[in-house]
Amino acid sequence: MWPSWGRSPSRKVTLSSDFSCSSFKDIQHLFKEEHDEHHLPKKPSIFHRVRISSSVLRAWTSRPIQPDSAPQLPSSEPSISLAGAEKRIVVYSTSLRIVRKTFEDCRAVRSILRGFRVSIDERDLSMDAGFLEELQGILGRKKLTLPRVFIGGRYVGGADEIRQLYENGELKKFVEGFPAAESVACDGCGGYRFVLCDQCNGSHKCYWEKGGFRSCSACNENGLIRCSSCYSVAL
Repeated sequence: MWPSWGRSPSRKVTLSSDFSCSSFKDIQHLFKEEHDEHHLPKKPSIFHRVRISSSVLRAWTSRPIQPDSAPQLPSSEPSISLAGAEKRIVVYSTSLRIVRKTFEDCRAVRSILRGFRVSIDERDLSMDAGFLEELQGILGRKKLTLPRVFIGGRYVGGADEIRQLYENGELKKFVEGFPAAESVACDGCGGYRFVLCDQCNGSHKCYWEKGGFRSCSACNENGLIRCSSCYSVAL
């Protein structure tokens, strides 16, 4: 005879459809979630978004820009132009390193445009505060970020817009036909576009016998005047 502990009576095991456990998900609920996921709309991939942005960019930059014509700006952007700069590439920037991102953006845009070997009319706001007032009047804003680029007298944008046009190969069409850059730096200013004022020797102060020291009226707040050679070429 088998001992009583060697055999166990047969038992009928039944599972409830509502079975649940704190450490496992309900199987029916799990299958339901998997089924629902197949019916959810898929989000567009990063490659799809890149293709869309590229096609939109080509739509408004498809026509090459010549010095005698204006860039084709998006219809959502207001028409902003710079008088007297129809045959020039003008860049408002700064050479100061106070704000790192601004300085790096200005340097990046400068490097990209110089890579095309075209002449650039760079207007450094740190050299002359008059450029800031000039840019504020053009854009109609008091608070501005740098750099700001005008090609053929029309406003193109800042660092982000220039990078996008460059990466998509469209910037080359914008700068074709503009004057080539000089192979050597200017003898007068060394490429800085400004020289010391010859009346106050860069001090921005002049002595008057009846009034003592007064601000020099021939230079800017930094005691600088535009280089006559560079300024005449830019015009």
